[in-house]
Amino acid sequence: MDFRTLPDAPRLTLKNVTVPACLLGQEGDLIRTDLTLEGDKIADGTGEVVEMAGAMVFPAFVDMHTHLDKGHIWGRAPNPDGTFMGALSTVKGDRAANWSAEDVRARMSFALKSAYAHGTRAIRTHLDSIPPQDEISFPVFRELRDEWAGRIELQASSLLGCDMMDLDGRYRRTVEIVAESGGILGMVSYPVPDLKALLMRFLEIAGEAGLPIDFHVDETVDPSSATLRMIAESVLETGFDAPVVVGHCCSLTTQDEGEAMETLDLVARAGINAVSLPMCNLYLQDRHAGRTPRYRGITLVHEMKARGINVSFASDNTRDPFYAYGDLDILEVLREATRIGHLDHSDRDWVQTVFANPAKACGFAAPSLAPGAPADLVIFRARTWTELFARPQSDRIVLRAGRAIDRTLPDYSELDDLMR
Repeated sequence: MDFRTLPDAPRLTLKNVTVPACLLGQEGDLIRTDLTLEGDKIADGTGEVVEMAGAMVFPAFVDMHTHLDKGHIWGRAPNPDGTFMGALSTVKGDRAANWSAEDVRARMSFALKSAYAHGTRAIRTHLDSIPPQDEISFPVFRELRDEWAGRIELQASSLLGCDMMDLDGRYRRTVEIVAESGGILGMVSYPVPDLKALLMRFLEIAGEAGLPIDFHVDETVDPSSATLRMIAESVLETGFDAPVVVGHCCSLTTQDEGEAMETLDLVARAGINAVSLPMCNLYLQDRHAGRTPRYRGITLVHEMKARGINVSFASDNTRDPFYAYGDLDILEVLREATRIGHLDHSDRDWVQTVFANPAKACGFAAPSLAPGAPADLVIFRARTWTELFARPQSDRIVLRAGRAIDRTLPDYSELDDLMR
């Protein structure tokens, strides 16, 4: 098949495509089928036929954990030693010095252009919300959400460490900003002495505001960091019924097996959604100068899935002190998650971790290949999983509303003025 162009026909049948069975609600692994596009929708029947020779077809991706406001500052603020503390201190300094509305807008726009070119249709971003940054970044987010409507659906979650949250003081203004933005309340949980009381009050505030919650949790391989358990217990005790997401959860991998499994049982009972960020965690966790890392940092995704916990994978940081690489390409995330987390030789529906699972966690419309669904597709020359994951798939075709988009990625030189 010629991947450079598809016929411009009002009704087009992609004949002999390869699709994960789970995306069609069927049992099994990969299946061969036909997909018909009519206008901007997937349709029944047959149109002008294009032989696809087994090319894989996915719906457009959902990326549920990103940091668009931090992205692409590496050129002016590299991590000095690759550690988590190096990332925290470097971002803190750069935020105070440089994060004007113009700066945040330019870098977020660059990231969105990249994600769109790779085939993403929905993104949740965390926004650093230490005052006065919340008053700067959320208005920029709202403007970009409007600009990108119809191309990428955007959500924003506030981001603030639990040790910096004056819950009945200035934080109430942050809650107002998040609510005005239709956003999500976020917290980074650390094992601080008063964490349980703080969590209970945080859940109360979120409940009063009618806002969902998104946590950064135990982003460390220190087994003594067990805030995930406390979060699950707090959700169960309060009966908090809005969606809750927990991200990272790295310390589960180094905790006593029994303790970790008991925690996951609580997470399952509480109906909490989990998201793993394999590339960023692999970059930061267990990093020590002159020592090979022993731990991968990826959380216990197999054990979560076995308990019915809704598990997703996402990009996290891109070209900032928390992760020096990345380009908001969810295929890269899925490829690396498969390798790092041994998703192969396992269940056949792991691909839903970048489609239905994150959509459910965030409340986005579920990506679908069923008739009537939007003709928002990503087409790959690969025909099998090993072909898909062996290469970057840089020649993929992205269809939005049934038409191929320009997949030219933004040039890094666009950011040069910001790096000076």
